[in-house]
Amino acid sequence: MDRTIEQRTMRKIYWRILPFTGLLYFICYLDRVNVGFAALTMRQDLGLSQGALGLGMGT
Repeated sequence: MDRTIEQRTMRKIYWRILPFTGLLYFICYLDRVNVGFAALTMRQDLGLSQGALGLGMGT
């Protein structure tokens, strides 16, 4: 009986956490894509070197 309670509890936890983490992953992916497109002109406008821009985008 304890095994089924544990399995049900873990299943509930997974169904609450997995959609949220999937959404966060998608938002992070969109952010990285947008920063990549913005970097094309942002580097020239701000006068940053390639290394400085890479350092700023990597943190």
